Parts: sequence; C-alpha cells; structure tokens
Amino acid sequence: MYATLIAVAALWGAATGLLVPRAAYRLSVEPDEPWRDACPAGHPFAGPARGWLGAPRCAVCAVAVPVGTAVRPAATSASAPGTATVPVVTALVCGALAAATGPRPELVVWLAAAPVAVLLALVDRAVHRLPDRLTLPLAAGTAALLGVAALLPGNAGAWPSAVLGGLALGAGYFVLFLVNPSGMGFGDVKLALALGVALGWYGWGELFVGAFAGFLFGAVYGFGLVALRRASRKSAIPFGPFMIGGALVGVLLGAFAAGPPA
Repeated sequence: MYATLIAVAALWGAATGLLVPRAAYRLSVEPDEPWRDACPAGHPFAGPARGWLGAPRCAVCAVAVPVGTAVRPAATSASAPGTATVPVVTALVCGALAAATGPRPELVVWLAAAPVAVLLALVDRAVHRLPDRLTLPLAAGTAALLGVAALLPGNAGAWPSAVLGGLALGAGYFVLFLVNPSGMGFGDVKLALALGVALGWYGWGELFVGAFAGFLFGAVYGFGLVALRRASRKSAIPFGPFMIGGALVGVLLGAFAAGPPA
C-alpha cells in the first residue's frame, strides 16, 4: 500500500515537474518586464493555458528553455539547474511527502502545492522575485483544500491552527519586512502565508521548526558564500527557496509524528 502510494506520488511529481521549467523561464523576469511569451529563439509558446503548460522544449526549434535564467546580465544559464533536474527534484519531494503522510487526505494538498513551491523556488533563485500570481493562489488554495481535508476522516491536522499559522507566520515576516525592507522582500511575506498554513496544520511546534529551518538554511548558505568570497555580508540572496525548504522539513516532521492512519 505505502510503496504504491509513494510510487504514484513520485510519478505525479515527475509529470508535473516536466511542466515547471517552461513556467519558470516565462516568470523569471524583472518586475518592470512582461512575462516571456517566446522561447530563446523567438518562437511563441503554444499549448494549454495560453502556452503556460507544456514541455520544456520549444515545439518548433526543439531547444530546451534555460531553467531559472534571469534577465540581469550577471546571471548565466550555466549556473541554473537543467530541465532534467527539475522533474527529479519534484518527484523526490512528492515521494517524501507521500512516505511521511501516508494515505491521509492532506496528502492531496501537499502534492498539489509541491510543484508550485518548486516553481517559486526556481523563479526566486533566478530574479529574486516571488510573483503574486503564484504566492497568493498558493496561500488561498492551500487553506481551502486543507479546509476540505479537515472534513474528511483520517486527517492528522486542524484547520483552525492552519489558518492561524498562516496569519502568524505572515505577520512575523511582515514585521521583518518593516524592520529591514532591503533584506526581506514583500514577496517573502506573501509566501509565508502559504507556508504558515501548511505548517500550522500540524501545530505550533511544526510551525516553529519550519520557520527556524528556513532561516538556518538561508544563514548557512549566506555564510558559505561569504566564506568562499562569492558575496559580501550586504549581498542579497533569494530567501524563498530556503523558506520552502524549511517548510518541507516542518511538514515532513509533522506528518511523521502523526503516525500512520488508524
């Protein structure tokens, strides 16, 4: 049962991960630039959802889109992950969530949110930006789906604490944004709403662990760049990927602690 569930979740992650590179390429632009609507060779994207959903390779020239490539000149596609890496990462994340959660109704919510989280991490890594068209629907969708999961038997969380967790983490990041707007973007605040909902589902302990892990990951990465002289203490780093990584740790711990369904 569990092996089949994990395999299905991993396949879901791999399938949805194939759609992430094109969306990441289109969204990886500066705030004053329009979303990309063509491949690097200039061929317009076609397919479902006005070309947002589709293979990572252009249907005309068969050139793969450079994943997580920024518009800023300092960025290079060589430093970005390959298109084959994204489905693997998404599959691993979904498989881990299935292994930890088991056949509980909230697993559907985690599997729906995982590809969006991977997409956000790629975009933020490329252009230090977390688009509203992803963060806000992710927060609202996660809260709504967990509300449905709370009505189903076998769930291991609480919807009120999920909503309060989203508000609490969002408020905490908003305070940090007010204190240091140059070091904390408002996109991080909106992402915190969604992550707080997911972490709060399992309780305040998981919320604290997930939030702390995000800051820890970010600090280790920042100190590592400084130690390698690839950045200074004042250099800005994309914090979204570390927030998402920390939230994943918190959700996995909460799901494992809940144990298998009765």
